[in-house]
Amino acid sequence: MHAHKLVDHSPNNPEPSVQLPNASNLILIDNYDSFTWNVYQYLVLEGATVTVYRNDAITLSELIDLKPTQLVISPGPGHPDTDAGISCEVIRHFAGKIPIFGVCMGEQCIFSAFGGKVEVSGEILHGKTSKLRHDSKGIYEGLAQDIEVTRYHSLAGTHLSLPDVLEVSSWISSGPDGGKGIIMGVRHKHLAVEGVQFHPESILTGDGRLMLKNFLRLHGGTWEENESKNGKPVNAKENGPSNGSGKSPGKSKENILIKIFEHRKRSVEAQKLIPSQRPSDLQASYDLSISPPQISFVDRLRQSPYSLSLMAEIKRASPSKGIISLETCAPQQAREYALTGASVISVLTEPEWFKGSIDDLRAVRQSLEGMPNRPAVLRKEFIFDEYQILEARLAGADTVLLIVKMLEESVLKRLYQYSQSLGMEPLVEVNTLEEMDLATSIGSQVIGVNNRNLTSFEVDLDTTSRLMHKVSKDTVVCALSGISGPDDVTAYRKNGVGAVLVGEALMRASNTAAFIRELLGGDMSNGVHRHENEPLVKICGTRSPEAAKVAIEAGADLIGVILAEGRTRCVSNETAQAISQVCQTTPKPGKTKAVEHHGLGRSASEFFEHTSGNLGQQDRALLVGVFRNQPLDYILQQQRVLGLDLVQLHGSEPIEWASLIPVPVIRRFGFYEAGICRRGYHALPLLDSALGGTGTTLDLDSVRKTLQADEGLRVVLAGGLTPGNVKDILGQLSDYRRQITAVDVSSGVEEGGIQDFEKIRAFITAAKYGSC
Repeated sequence: MHAHKLVDHSPNNPEPSVQLPNASNLILIDNYDSFTWNVYQYLVLEGATVTVYRNDAITLSELIDLKPTQLVISPGPGHPDTDAGISCEVIRHFAGKIPIFGVCMGEQCIFSAFGGKVEVSGEILHGKTSKLRHDSKGIYEGLAQDIEVTRYHSLAGTHLSLPDVLEVSSWISSGPDGGKGIIMGVRHKHLAVEGVQFHPESILTGDGRLMLKNFLRLHGGTWEENESKNGKPVNAKENGPSNGSGKSPGKSKENILIKIFEHRKRSVEAQKLIPSQRPSDLQASYDLSISPPQISFVDRLRQSPYSLSLMAEIKRASPSKGIISLETCAPQQAREYALTGASVISVLTEPEWFKGSIDDLRAVRQSLEGMPNRPAVLRKEFIFDEYQILEARLAGADTVLLIVKMLEESVLKRLYQYSQSLGMEPLVEVNTLEEMDLATSIGSQVIGVNNRNLTSFEVDLDTTSRLMHKVSKDTVVCALSGISGPDDVTAYRKNGVGAVLVGEALMRASNTAAFIRELLGGDMSNGVHRHENEPLVKICGTRSPEAAKVAIEAGADLIGVILAEGRTRCVSNETAQAISQVCQTTPKPGKTKAVEHHGLGRSASEFFEHTSGNLGQQDRALLVGVFRNQPLDYILQQQRVLGLDLVQLHGSEPIEWASLIPVPVIRRFGFYEAGICRRGYHALPLLDSALGGTGTTLDLDSVRKTLQADEGLRVVLAGGLTPGNVKDILGQLSDYRRQITAVDVSSGVEEGGIQDFEKIRAFITAAKYGSC
């Protein structure tokens, strides 16, 4: 149909354009949608010669024979992977050969064709308008921000699955800083492929015809090809990994840095306006002393099991490398770094280019809770305001990064002093002699030399070594950026560098521990290790000093007395005191096995391994008082009166009580119960089949699943254990023996409700020696 026979009834661009020679054979794939006519109409009105084919009415080979000048994929119902016919196939074939444009489902086809996932967006829209934010490139060239666009969709491409080759070109703004919400447009970084989730052909969309006009200007299959033909860039590629804009690489990348810095300034200013996040709100929270406990960044940096300290970074993406690992779980990665010898964990919190957040830092700090000699936590961010430093401290940071290049001297000094006022010695980053002089002049105790020049983005690993002579020997110098293997750190050892920061190489490593050992040399075992074949034994429900003495002389490590009134095995204070006296005066048989400590004082160790290891070092049996749903004040009183070495909570007591009780706490948990793996509170969780003392046997499959879910978990096993089955049960759990700290028995060593001394001896022998 000729353009003069069509009428544009919208208020936008009512007159048809002249015929375009470069759009003389545009193919429009119809995904069975009524809006296809609108798309056809606008394309023709903008000068294209258009032929329409249903998505199941033409084959790829037939389409190739037609030699199209452009390809447009229409909207349509359903999902791109199941309801778009030939659409995804033709996109993959023609990408890079001719310009391609997709509308609604057409955009989803582009997303899917390059490996992304299209999922439910959380919104169902039918003819609704939204304000659009865009990058002013490609089809958006010359368009204002916040234009109204019409949306008909419930599906959308997801940020997490955005393919590396695509970039988000438009979005629905989210939050006061206009952050990227639901994806409204994507563009290939190199090929002339672009799509929109909204409907530019709708009468309610502003400048829809101009968007299509911008698309029809394209001639070639790549952005570079179109630039050379059009004489000016259609798609300025500052955010992409390549530089085809005609500008020098250094200037383009410097512009990225400035762009990020300016964006962060706007974002922080907007965040300050949000109730609960205003500066006054943060200060009020800080004044309540609710910030997580901190450690000395400088002191922790000087402790390492390696010849150089490791600053291990959590880094999902970067402007220079693009996406590195979007699926990374920050707290899990942090825990792995800590247990493989990291002295510092660096957390990137910039959300747009580095894909981090302050929530990552908060979660990382929580993951290290209770970990003996945990690493220091660094907020790595473009910091320019005291607000960001206070926010970091409240989230659990021990230090922050200050980049000399990005800060005026007066601002640098002010932020440095403010950070110190919060107990945090900053990491001051430099790259040149002048920056090093400034860093030393303000008294920096830790200076990071960035081997990446922030103007050219080029990496020179000798930068750190060249600047070493400018600092005193009391200053810790850290080498930052570009470190990927052991050869990169050899010179640093010789020159007195104190630490290396490693990000991308660690994030990409298939085996983190092996990579770190290779990078820094040596082997490091973490934590406390007990003889794996010999669990601790707890004889519970002890009701006489005689029974306690028999158990201790047979090798028991823990003697449990029931102090929960109303329970069958509950003992009086007088009896409990007599049993306590036996525990204090009766030595355990044989020589107490020394517990090996590897790297303690220099590296972190698992909380439960640390607490369980300490229990096995005693030269006498420990007295455990067992309580069930009694007041905290009563528990504390009984602990003092009876001299309890441990407290066992066997009811529904709050987990937090463990931090209020002055001795280690064993807490009963059922399988899969929330809080069992929580570090920093109970010294050990006890897995029991019931409320205790019932003789009900544990479900071993559930035990396996519980232990398998968290390799750092250590437990006490209880429930249905007897002298006759304890060896067999431990054998069936042999793959998890390292995680079983102790076994607990009560009814299993009784006869007629009375403790049987021979059964006590037999149980201890079977548990300790029968499993060897």
